[in-house]
Amino acid sequence: MADRNQELSERKKLILKAVIDAHIKNGEPVGSKTLTRHELISCSSATIRNEMAELENLGYLEQPHTSAGRIPSEAGYRFYVDWLLDRYNLTNAEIDELRANLSQKQAELDSIMETAVKLAAKLTNYTALSVKPKILRITVSRYEIMRIDDYTCMLIMLIGSMVKTKYMHSDAPIPQQAAAQLSSVLNMTATGITASEFNMPLIMKMEGAMGEYDYMVTPVVKAICQAMSEFDGSDLKFEGVNRLLSYPEFYDVDRLREILALFEKKDALLDVLSDTNGSDDGLKILIGRENVVKVMDNSTLIFKSIIQNGTPVGAIGIIGPTRMDYRRVIATVDSLAKGVSAALDSGRGPKKISGSGPGGKDG
Repeated sequence: MADRNQELSERKKLILKAVIDAHIKNGEPVGSKTLTRHELISCSSATIRNEMAELENLGYLEQPHTSAGRIPSEAGYRFYVDWLLDRYNLTNAEIDELRANLSQKQAELDSIMETAVKLAAKLTNYTALSVKPKILRITVSRYEIMRIDDYTCMLIMLIGSMVKTKYMHSDAPIPQQAAAQLSSVLNMTATGITASEFNMPLIMKMEGAMGEYDYMVTPVVKAICQAMSEFDGSDLKFEGVNRLLSYPEFYDVDRLREILALFEKKDALLDVLSDTNGSDDGLKILIGRENVVKVMDNSTLIFKSIIQNGTPVGAIGIIGPTRMDYRRVIATVDSLAKGVSAALDSGRGPKKISGSGPGGKDG
């Protein structure tokens, strides 16, 4: 990446940044005459045209029509995000709104993420999303057996941060002490293991521990394995999908229909968002064709991991056109992710919400 930064002179960087800032603001191709009015650009219109032509040859700008101005390419947006982006500072009012809304919620992942995704859509005017990633190794950390009547009991399992229940029926009576004993045996022998690890030696060990109530082991193991096979823990929620309609990039009916189908099916986006290996601070920016999902080749996805006790437990992000307000979106996503992580770790509201997001330099 250092070579790419050194590839451009300071003047080319200044012109490229001015073109992208103007295009993000107005959505129109940017010409040399527009840039002559830029307060930091002091060269002539002819010099600006030459520099823009060179930037086009290098792949950072594109000219949609002959004699028209230039627009950024995906490579141009990538260079802008990596090297030219000013730091955006959230206003005190925005910070207060984030802190107040997150503090009102109990430190539970579902409720606090729902609040965060609504705030993200409101503050950025783009479509916001939240995700709980797939659990690749599904295990149960806690079991409880609740006796319902003489022949029915409920199996309660804590899987990650989710609770899963299964009803079980027995041909033989289920005494109260048998239900309590089975809870104890499960917690001693069957926590932290996957469905494939319920082998015959383990089942025999459980039956031995249950004594005269060994008939309860086989149906409970079957119920546990069935619950694990049905559960991957993933969930994807959206807020402000209708906001896409305000951007010309999504005026095309077929394109919009494909995006909406992507939201409906969810699987492709879940795979992308479950990849928590972003940059050093967990922030990931996918511009245009950097997205593995083909229908998003004119969109940008920015998301950041939510961390609880040092472990990624989800992500929050924004989907919008490649011509998005990167400074504001990055700052908002960064601050929300940090606020949610702090709330989850503290068990209360976030201790502190930062007013700025990562960027190339302070603005």
